[in-house]
Amino acid sequence: MLEIRGLKKTFGKYQVLNGLDMTVPDGSLYGFVGPNGAGKTTTIKIMVGLLQADGGSVRLGETLSGAEGWKRHIGYVPDFFGVYDNLKVAEYMEFFAACYGLEGLRARKRCAALLEQIGLEDKVDFYVEGLSKGMQQRLCLARALIHDPEVLILDEPMAGLDPRTRFEFKETLKDLREQGKTIVMSSHVLSELSELCTDVGIMDQGRMALTGNIRDILSQVNSSNPIVITLFGGGTDRALNILKSHPYVHTITVKDQDIIVRFTGDRQDEAVLLQQLIDAGLLVSSFTREQGSLESLFMQITGREEERTVLKYENESGL
Repeated sequence: MLEIRGLKKTFGKYQVLNGLDMTVPDGSLYGFVGPNGAGKTTTIKIMVGLLQADGGSVRLGETLSGAEGWKRHIGYVPDFFGVYDNLKVAEYMEFFAACYGLEGLRARKRCAALLEQIGLEDKVDFYVEGLSKGMQQRLCLARALIHDPEVLILDEPMAGLDPRTRFEFKETLKDLREQGKTIVMSSHVLSELSELCTDVGIMDQGRMALTGNIRDILSQVNSSNPIVITLFGGGTDRALNILKSHPYVHTITVKDQDIIVRFTGDRQDEAVLLQQLIDAGLLVSSFTREQGSLESLFMQITGREEERTVLKYENESGL
């Protein structure tokens, strides 16, 4: 388990990290998000040992960051590839293998296996600077895996990739997680994180604003979203009479054929309400909660948008 406790970092008069706490479960794919300037990249650089914190700790199991051998536990994919003129793909991989004490036949076998894993086995004699951005990013991932680290830390790994390459990269990350790797990934594409990650942490102003299992978090978001009811063949007035008298109904909005209800009851209460509408002779063709999203949650937490409880509809009236 990767644990960060009370992490602090100041640049001049600007406090970038202000007591950051973060826990990444073993075997998780952890989405690390926040607005620009929240401190994500600073946190990542401290995690991988490129930057010294002013306070707090980063721990992987019983090993503290900065301890001897720390970097052998971590594989790092930065948000830029770097410059490697006149190096072929095989030479690039063997250079980094040598940095971790792998040489000769052992190094060549390890490099060949990784290149095959990420789909670059036919590019060994290509020059690195001649590869596409997507290929360079996959090569960077292979390089980060060369010493078989427990944890992979990726800073905006899919930025600038075309749709096919993004899909292939995501599939590779899923495979690595299934092999037991713990992965921390920052990204601004929140829809991708919500479908890819098992856990998420949202930073704001140098602190962790929300963290946890992504399904649990989105489930809580969904339960606070409105119910959309669609009737077939009329009966709106009868439905409104039932809804206005219900103790868990707080607002009602009518939009074309839909009735949008802010409803604070649980799943059983929803089922009872649906049964009431049916018993009243109403033909209910749809009765669903609006789905929440990581994007809307992010905007609410980081204070960049004031969102209404009932979204996408007009003429809301309180009860």
